[in-house]
Amino acid sequence: MLFNIFLLLAGLLFLVWSADKFIYGSSALARNLGLPPLLIGLTIVAMGSSAPEMFVAATASLSGHPDTAIGNVLGSNVANISLILGITALFGAIRVSSQTLFREIPLMLVATLVAGYCLHDQQFNRAEAIGLLVLFIGFMGYLIGHAIANRSKDRLADETEHDIPHDVATWQALFWIIVGITLLPLSANWMVAGAVGIAQYFGLSDLVIGLTIIAVGTSLPELAACIMGILRREDDLAIGNIVGSNLFNILAVLAIPGLIAPGAVDAAAASRDFYMVLATSTALAVLVLLSGRKHKSLKRWHGVALLLAFICYQVSLFEPQL
Repeated sequence: MLFNIFLLLAGLLFLVWSADKFIYGSSALARNLGLPPLLIGLTIVAMGSSAPEMFVAATASLSGHPDTAIGNVLGSNVANISLILGITALFGAIRVSSQTLFREIPLMLVATLVAGYCLHDQQFNRAEAIGLLVLFIGFMGYLIGHAIANRSKDRLADETEHDIPHDVATWQALFWIIVGITLLPLSANWMVAGAVGIAQYFGLSDLVIGLTIIAVGTSLPELAACIMGILRREDDLAIGNIVGSNLFNILAVLAIPGLIAPGAVDAAAASRDFYMVLATSTALAVLVLLSGRKHKSLKRWHGVALLLAFICYQVSLFEPQL
């Protein structure tokens, strides 16, 4: 038991650290190659922040625990909005003014509904997984094209510019990319092995361990990014990290268990947990889209409400297991 806890914590520590170094190196290399900052933010940074979920999903699926992979995706999306944004909002009210985000949030909702359709029959096959990937490529192509065409008018472009590493030598960027890509699968394997061992010891299901311990752990990069964004008054970047990560999770990362280990899906994931993802995503969309660009989208009391929702959800997951 103690060894499993050590594996989980060591895997989590190295997973978060290696993801951060991978994003750092990739962003610096992209800047050196002359890519626009907003393009880097929408692709490398957004996908890199979901690297922990991606490698955990692949590792869990390959080791015969696809429900852990699916639970990690659903749980991470819930945690990103209810836990991460809830904590972030406590640091101060958040205003969203980016045109890119006002387009990205509805796409996140559409992606969530499509994912729910794929899971609703409690079966997830390769054709559905490929469909999610195709939708992801289409959405990203639309967002990137629009962002590049309007980057001079979008506040998110300015905030992303400040967040990308400056004056990093290409050899240093490549070094950190290699370090990150080497440690990510190794640390993901440790984390999954430790989590599965703990789950078996306490009699928890694969789904619950993915929805709770693993989901919160793999969401830590978003927490750090959001808090730093708010402290720097880069509100659009903070929200953008969450929305981009959730969009990547629900389309690209969720496709991984469907490609590697297609088959039956835990009934709770297709109902209770999907509805929680949909509810939190809808809440974020309502708060941001209805507030407009001139008003605060998330206030401190919104943060408190989101945190309470997260706590109640976590209690509901563990209660039947005890």
